[in-house]
Amino acid sequence: MTERKPWDVPFESWVERQIRLAQERGDFDNLEGAGKPLPHVADTDELWWVKRKLAAEGLSTEALLPASLQLRREIERLPETVADLLGERDVRDHVADLNRRIADYIRAPSAPIVPVHRVDADATVAAWRARRLPPQTRVP
Repeated sequence: MTERKPWDVPFESWVERQIRLAQERGDFDNLEGAGKPLPHVADTDELWWVKRKLAAEGLSTEALLPASLQLRREIERLPETVADLLGERDVRDHVADLNRRIADYIRAPSAPIVPVHRVDADATVAAWRARRLPPQTRVP
């Protein structure tokens, strides 16, 4: 931590002195990215740093969506999500968890208000079964 700025020294002079002293000490030597352009300078997106942090953490930008849109996306992807589950009980448990989160949202919606409806577990299980049957045994 640097010392406090004396009251009688102009702010600009004090800052410039702090920078000069740091340069003389070598505090700015061998910094990461030295001589390279700043990576976000060409980026016009105000949330560039949020997206970079999400990418560094291995997270999807869907985490930034409102709850209603996250739930809608999850409902849209439900057939692909349950396709790899091994048993009917697992599919029903997954749908029950999704329906619980939908019910929580319906009880206390947040903006933007987007209609979200519960998922029919029986229909999801039927679609899951149909996808698991070999092509020759499927009913047209």
